Amino acid sequence: MTQTENKVVVFLGPPGAGKGTQAERLAAEQGLTKISTGDILRDHVKRDTELGQQVRPILDAGKLVPDDILLALIGDTLAGMQTVRVIFDGFPRTLPQAEGLDTLLEELGAPVNHVPLLEVPDELLIERIVERGRQAAARGESVRSDDTEPVARHRQEVYRVQTQPLIDHYAAGGNLYHVDGVGSMDEVYRRIVEGMK
Repeated sequence: MTQTENKVVVFLGPPGAGKGTQAERLAAEQGLTKISTGDILRDHVKRDTELGQQVRPILDAGKLVPDDILLALIGDTLAGMQTVRVIFDGFPRTLPQAEGLDTLLEELGAPVNHVPLLEVPDELLIERIVERGRQAAARGESVRSDDTEPVARHRQEVYRVQTQPLIDHYAAGGNLYHVDGVGSMDEVYRRIVEGMK
């Protein structure tokens, strides 16, 4: 596949599975743009925009931002691209978001190509998230509001309930493949790339 061809990758997996890290590497190596709704939303919160003020209490509570807000953000981002070569990290998270994304991509002639599902045991996920918060604090950085154990556990529950239908949706489309998310970053990355062949 050349750099001028559309390519759409949707990363699925629970919070703390390493989607962001792996998506960044894949984006760099395959000439893709990483779209993280979490990053976009956190940027709005940091800049205290109107959207930031709207979503801050939602994010602080570990809840999901409404579908219409996220789809509008994604639509704006995709509209500016001549060739759609993207990785979605942390989006979609619900079936209506996935269906909305399918519609947006269909209009652009860029269907989803690959859906790696990173799988990591719950307790290891919680450990990773809390550790991420500890390391940020140790570096004197602000700790993400979702990097605490109670919020992390709540987000795992939300993920399970709301994201399972997505797994079924992409599996039915034949694009989903399972990736063991335990191991070194290089090992997990190799499994992701292998699944795309």
